Amino acid sequence: MYEVEVKVPADIEAVAERLDELGAEQVDTVIQTDTYYDAPHRDFAETDEAFRVRRETRKGVTNAKVTYKGPLLEAESKSREEFETGVENGDHIDAIVQHLGFEPAATVRKNRRVYEVREYDVTLDAVDDVGEFVEVERETDGDIEPVREGAYEVLRDLSLNPNDQQRTSYLGMLLSDANE
Repeated sequence: MYEVEVKVPADIEAVAERLDELGAEQVDTVIQTDTYYDAPHRDFAETDEAFRVRRETRKGVTNAKVTYKGPLLEAESKSREEFETGVENGDHIDAIVQHLGFEPAATVRKNRRVYEVREYDVTLDAVDDVGEFVEVERETDGDIEPVREGAYEVLRDLSLNPNDQQRTSYLGMLLSDANE
């Protein structure tokens, strides 16, 4: 499975107004806290991979997931192979991976509002210490290009420019800001 994602910096309140004008339905509100790990056997920054434990809080209930993201597949979007699965206890999976030699690299915290526009998820992100962004994404097990072009069209409908795309991950932005 491939995740096709296009992310642009934006004033998320202005985009929320535009989504309302388009009749888009808000389908979720979530707080995500992502702990990213460095691997003991290779440098994820060099291989363009990511491994994280995500905690998602909705309506006061927190669940956890483990995610592996492969390297970017193309220059036109943040498309990559992704594997994700729920885990019963986020603290236990943190302990397991640390006992296996993985070290926490950084934590990214986001407040997210998710809308559905056609077959795409449009997410308004307020990311602690990074800024505000809009992500348009959809999964595919086939051809990436038409899905990416559809995401560009959704951005244009929201009065956003796909050329403003930010391919750096929130983790990368957070770490680059920390090193400045």
